[in-house]
Amino acid sequence: MSTAIAARDLRRKFGENNAVDGIELDVAAGEIYGFLGPNGAGKSTTVKMLCTLLTPTSGSATVAGFDLASQPGEIRLRIGVALQEASIDNKQTGRELLELQGRLYGLSAKNIKRRVDELVGLVDIGSAIDDRVESYSGGMKRRLDLAMAIIHKPQILFLDEPTTGLDPVSRNAVWAEVRRLNSQRGTTIFLTTQYLEEADELAGRVGIIADGKIVAEGTPTALKRTIGTDLIVAEVDGDPGSAVAAVRAIEGIEDVDVHGAELSATTADGAGVIADVAVALNGCGVPITSLTLRTPTLDDVFLQVTGSHLAVSVEEQPVDLPTGADTEGTA
Repeated sequence: MSTAIAARDLRRKFGENNAVDGIELDVAAGEIYGFLGPNGAGKSTTVKMLCTLLTPTSGSATVAGFDLASQPGEIRLRIGVALQEASIDNKQTGRELLELQGRLYGLSAKNIKRRVDELVGLVDIGSAIDDRVESYSGGMKRRLDLAMAIIHKPQILFLDEPTTGLDPVSRNAVWAEVRRLNSQRGTTIFLTTQYLEEADELAGRVGIIADGKIVAEGTPTALKRTIGTDLIVAEVDGDPGSAVAAVRAIEGIEDVDVHGAELSATTADGAGVIADVAVALNGCGVPITSLTLRTPTLDDVFLQVTGSHLAVSVEEQPVDLPTGADTEGTA
C-alpha cells in the first residue's frame, strides 16, 4: 500500500517552545489516522505544517507523494482542510462560498451544482444555506467549513477537531460522511481530536501526542491491549501508594499504577480478583470511595503513556443553541 503522508523528524519551534518535537509519521493511502491529544499537545501545529500553512523549523515530510518544502502547490491541489477556526467570509452566503470553492478547484458548473446539493444535507443548515454566514452559529460555520473542504473530493482530507461544538445529530452526520468518504472513495483521512470516542469510532490507527512528541501509536484495539484484558480502578480517600505492594502481590494482578487518589490494577481475570483488591486496600487502611471493573479505554492508554487523563468526551461538548434561545436557569 502506498504512503499518503510521511514525516521524518518534523519539528516546529515558536521562540524557545518546541511545539512539535521530532515527529515521525507514516500514514497509508486510504487510512483513517487519528491524532489524539489534549489542547496544546502539538496536534494543530502538525496539521498546519502538513497542509503547507506553516513552515517546519526542521525535518521533512511528503504529502500525496509531494515534498512539503519544494512542492507545496502540488500538495494543496490534492488535499482538503477543515481547521479548528473556520476562516470564511461572513458577507457571503453558504451557497456562494461552496460554489466559489468549487470554481477555485476547477469544477464545472454542473458538478458544482450537484456537489452543493449533496453537501447541503451533510452540513445540515437547511434554508440557511442561502443566508449570509454572519448569521450562522459557530457550529454551523464548522459544518460549512467541512463541506467546503470536501467539495472537490480531495485525495487526502485533514480534519482538525471537526466535531467540536456540534450537537449529537450533526456529529453523527459528520462521522457518517467521514466513513463514506473513506470506504467508498478511498479518501485518506488525517483526523486530529481530543475526543476519545471519536478516535475509537473512526480511526484504524491512532497516534497519541503529548508535549510535541508521539508517545504511542497503533490500532485502538492494540493500544488498549497493552493495558491488559481487565482494569480494576479504585478511587480512594487518601494516598493509595501504601497499598501498591499489597495489591501487586495478589495472584493474577499483572501491574499496578497510582495517579493521585486513583489506583489501577491490570489483570486477565478482573471478576476473580476484584474482591482481593478491596481486601488488600482495606487491610492497608486505605478507605475506598469507588471500585470499578472495566475493560481498558484509550484514556487509560493515554494515562499510562503520559501520566495524566485526557478526560474529554464527545458527550461533554458544548451544543449550539438556536438563535435567541433562553439560557436563563441553565447550568
